[in-house]
Amino acid sequence: MTSKLQVYFPMIKSRNEVLAEIYASEKLKEIFEGWDESSREEFLDFCTGVRGVKMLYDFCAKALLDPEIYPERLEELISLLLGMKVKILKVLPNDNSRIADESSLLLMDIVVQLEDGSIANVEIQKIGYAFPGERSACYSADLLLRQYKMVRSKATKDTFSYRQIKSVYTIVLFEKSPSEFRAFPHNYIHNFQQTSDTGLKLDLLQKFVFVSLDIYQKNNHNKGIETRLDAWLMFLSSDHPEDVIALIEKYPAFRAMYEQIYEICQNIEKVMEMFSKELYEMDRNTVRYMIDEMQNEIDRQKVEIEKKDSEINQQKSTLAEKVFELSQMSSELEQKTHALQEALKRIEELENQK
Repeated sequence: MTSKLQVYFPMIKSRNEVLAEIYASEKLKEIFEGWDESSREEFLDFCTGVRGVKMLYDFCAKALLDPEIYPERLEELISLLLGMKVKILKVLPNDNSRIADESSLLLMDIVVQLEDGSIANVEIQKIGYAFPGERSACYSADLLLRQYKMVRSKATKDTFSYRQIKSVYTIVLFEKSPSEFRAFPHNYIHNFQQTSDTGLKLDLLQKFVFVSLDIYQKNNHNKGIETRLDAWLMFLSSDHPEDVIALIEKYPAFRAMYEQIYEICQNIEKVMEMFSKELYEMDRNTVRYMIDEMQNEIDRQKVEIEKKDSEINQQKSTLAEKVFELSQMSSELEQKTHALQEALKRIEELENQK
């Protein structure tokens, strides 16, 4: 059976061809049968064009957006997200100071220096993790300090100026957005930069763009591809054949990137090895995501318990005050009762003396 995408990409193999190649090798057969049924079907759909190419597989994103091989692709994506034309000057090595386990959180993490000297860090996360703002702020600060050191090392004491320090852009794309972003179901691109409450204008250099691809998909349902940025977001977020076809018919330049992945798919053994790694990383990410979610729930419950404890302590304090007031009233009543009894006794003595 010919898939819809085979009409556009004739190199796509049929399901029977892929299965025949897998079962002709004991090694590939063992790998394939080690996956669960849904993973086997996902792999077959991916290789045979039943589903479109899932660009947010790790090996797909890295192959297609490598700025050292295809700088024009990442340049266009960054330009569209920042709303200004940029050109990549060079790729910078990632900072080794990152927390060791952070690598498991990122599908792609690329740092590039732009032609004007500014730095852009582009991340793609399959699952958005806890504290996205705090985390991004820390890495942005690292990049800003890194740029400062680079500029300072090339300047003399007399020639250095802070005006030479350019903006640092942190661009994060989520396949599955963190909970904070899901609270804004109609907004899928969020731009952040520091501003004054008085209107004073200062360039504090750190700028952030967060893109929720899952929220884009929900908002774009039946809307179609209207802009070049729409095309990129569709390219990165959808593996529906109908979306792929609509995209390459309106923007033929994307066709080459799909062809590149289907060429990779010709080597079934290599793709299976990469897919196995993908499944492993997805499991790690899911576990980490669940841990973060449980920790968030624990933190929320802790706050609620502390609030309840505070209310209970307040009620105890109020109750203690009431008990003290009642005790005082009881003491006063006893004194008055005693005084009344003394008065009645005195009256009775006087009457007996008559």
